[in-house]
Amino acid sequence: QVQLVESGGGLVQDGGSLRLSCAASGRTFSGYFVGWFRQAPGTEREFIAAISWSSGNKYYADSVKGRFTVSRDTVRNTNYLQMNSLKPEDTALYYCAARRGFTKTYYHTSSYASWGQGTQVTISS
Repeated sequence: QVQLVESGGGLVQDGGSLRLSCAASGRTFSGYFVGWFRQAPGTEREFIAAISWSSGNKYYADSVKGRFTVSRDTVRNTNYLQMNSLKPEDTALYYCAARRGFTKTYYHTSSYASWGQGTQVTISS
């Protein structure tokens, strides 16, 4: 399984921006499908966005559509989640996850075999 290393979290003000990175350790993302999730205290892990490494097709949750953008850099073997117009309700621990190939249930945590360690994003009002 691919090992994932996340970075880029932090504290920003309401309306600010952050970019999260998810790098593969030990192997490339070739053939993988990468998802982004978040989990606030006391809540279930929530799907945010996903991208197919091979096709570049992107998928978003309604809650972040138009504010967040998922992308990939095939040279750096890294995925990114650009987050703009951040709100206090976006505060959570953010995770990237990976699986081999596409699945229609890409929004389910159980569809992913590999997970990063998580990076904290905090938005102050």
